[in-house]
Amino acid sequence: MKRISFSFLIIVLFFAVLTVSQNNDEPEKVLNDVYIYEYIPFKDNSKAVQLNEKSNFTLSSSLPRLDGSTALYPVYASFVTAVYPRGGYDYGTDSLVRCSKTARAYTNLIEGYVDIIFCAEPSKEQIAMAAEKGIIFHLTPIGKDAFVFFVNKNNPVDNVSSENIRDIYSGNIANWKSISGIDEPIVAYQRPQNSGSQTMLESIMGETGIMPPLKDHVVSGMGGMVEQVAVYKNYSNAIGYSFLFFTAELVRNNQIKLLAIDGVSPSKATIQNDAYPFSGCFYAITRGDEPDNVKDFIRWMESEQGQYLVEQTGYVPIH
Repeated sequence: MKRISFSFLIIVLFFAVLTVSQNNDEPEKVLNDVYIYEYIPFKDNSKAVQLNEKSNFTLSSSLPRLDGSTALYPVYASFVTAVYPRGGYDYGTDSLVRCSKTARAYTNLIEGYVDIIFCAEPSKEQIAMAAEKGIIFHLTPIGKDAFVFFVNKNNPVDNVSSENIRDIYSGNIANWKSISGIDEPIVAYQRPQNSGSQTMLESIMGETGIMPPLKDHVVSGMGGMVEQVAVYKNYSNAIGYSFLFFTAELVRNNQIKLLAIDGVSPSKATIQNDAYPFSGCFYAITRGDEPDNVKDFIRWMESEQGQYLVEQTGYVPIH
């Protein structure tokens, strides 16, 4: 089975949420909240996970500037809560703790606007952009997650093979009939280039080319730096993809069904033992020229306390 290395951020990550109208056959639009604001560090009733003891590593000055994917914001928000001095750390453009999404976060890191980003592994294009400025990304794995595919909950398909996924997204399979026996065309949603989830799809596809998507089958986030509300066309015969934590915790929609891949369902257990084929690491990423306080902070993320926060947030620790 094909296993891939990718970064929980992580995420990010938006995807096509698939629902079907019970009253007619027309596609309907569904609103879905992404509750990033609930995790803002030090905010009253913040959902950012806290340690049950005093952190053995803290920062009081020269605080690293952070950015990352939507999916991983809850993780690095919890790191900030444990390590940074109490204060206002909103996710706005000028904040120490931003959430610009994967593509913009990589650009911010390359341009030197931030010190650490929390994202999926970079795309070939992002690696090339960095190389033009003499930068080689340094990736430190800090947790694990699963890259998942999903369909409408009423779709009879529960399991697909890795090869089915590659056939669907290459365009070799365009109808569900060969998979489920239901004669319906497959509507395969994709994400924009250089988004974390699209980079993951490219990794899964390997040398198999991805079919060009129709314009309205590319799903992009809405709402500025942090997507709070997304609107999608939803079809009963559609398929989409994202990360497990993102689908289970940040997008609250009960109309989708996660697919087993090669007979293995995505779960913390199957991520931990690498049984789920599309599971792997997410990363804290730097330019490779970071000062000692940034290096120490990342080492703390790998420590028992840092890994506790990764696990309690909802991800799988690296050890």
